[in-house]
Amino acid sequence: MESIDRQIVHLDLDTFFVSVERLMNSKLEGRPVIIGGSSDRGVVASCSYEARKYGVSSGMPMKLARVLCGDSVIIRGDMDLYSRYSKMVTEVIAGQSPLYEKASIDEHYVDMTGMDRFFGSLKWARELRQNIIRNTGLPVSLGFSPNKTVSKIATGEAKPNGEKDIPVDRVKPFLAPLSIRKIPMIGEKTYQNLRSMGIATIHTLSEVPPELMERALGRNGLVIWRKANGIDPTPVIPYSERQSISTECTFEQDTTDVEYLRRVLSGMVEKLAFQLRRDEKLTSCVTVKLRYSNFDTHTVQKHIPYTSFDHLLLEVVKDLFRRLYQRRMLIRLIGVKFSGLVHGVQQIGLFEDSPELIRLYQALDHIRRRYGSKAVQRAIGMR
Repeated sequence: MESIDRQIVHLDLDTFFVSVERLMNSKLEGRPVIIGGSSDRGVVASCSYEARKYGVSSGMPMKLARVLCGDSVIIRGDMDLYSRYSKMVTEVIAGQSPLYEKASIDEHYVDMTGMDRFFGSLKWARELRQNIIRNTGLPVSLGFSPNKTVSKIATGEAKPNGEKDIPVDRVKPFLAPLSIRKIPMIGEKTYQNLRSMGIATIHTLSEVPPELMERALGRNGLVIWRKANGIDPTPVIPYSERQSISTECTFEQDTTDVEYLRRVLSGMVEKLAFQLRRDEKLTSCVTVKLRYSNFDTHTVQKHIPYTSFDHLLLEVVKDLFRRLYQRRMLIRLIGVKFSGLVHGVQQIGLFEDSPELIRLYQALDHIRRRYGSKAVQRAIGMR
């Protein structure tokens, strides 16, 4: 077991999208609510606990969700609104926390190690949770334990809108009866592999020899085995809005060819957006940079709803370029930067009635991962 000195808090906003919509419209309280594409061709982005009782879940085709829960309220979703509330929560946490990580649009970790010297860490964590509720009106659940994995699992058990404290001597008894599905990194394929080995609970998984886990699942098998034994040394990674990815191009010959510049920008956006999706990241701020032939350098940026989709980011970049390029002088360098990154998957930003678009992105990204990032490109971005 790792050192007992660590004290990690996990905060998770309950049914985040639904909770925000209920702040906007109190008549939604207590009703089954589904967020996503509004037609039968759409997919479910989020749903309330009332809808989940009927078997509705995220990622499900809207047509099936309607069949399962015909009385549900369907809401298209507003990523701009959700992004604003996510940042409000982060601001509350940032104002009080010694070290915090924004793990996704609706999840944060706080490392409170050593704060017991000043006052009770658990008491402080509970006060932080109440401050989030008071300042934003959003329900939030809390898990408190010696590491990130156990705290995240504890949060899941505390929902909805609850708290769970797992001291170091209670970690194994807490984990033992739970399903292996509760371990964060176990997806459907890994779950089926483990079930075929006769493993259903975390207790059973914890007693499998680590060598067998490594043979069955590779290096991930050892990581999963450690998590099942309550071991997770992963640090809380300090969050910064400055976290970013970027790319620049310095031209061999300075240019004023606007169409050429747009093609270059398109290629940059496509490259960076693929990198976001590959790393399961979303961006909330876009910056375009220009350097003229006289070395004058100018930038312009825009805060946007969290996304990782080329077609959304490209429109923002084109608009910023139009605003920035006013002097019609020769350009020496052009660049694009995505910042304010958080963890999240691409479906989180899509509320349109177009699951085909999600599948298109998945197919293109599969080709790029297998054959390289330039294996398939938009025609406009090819030089």
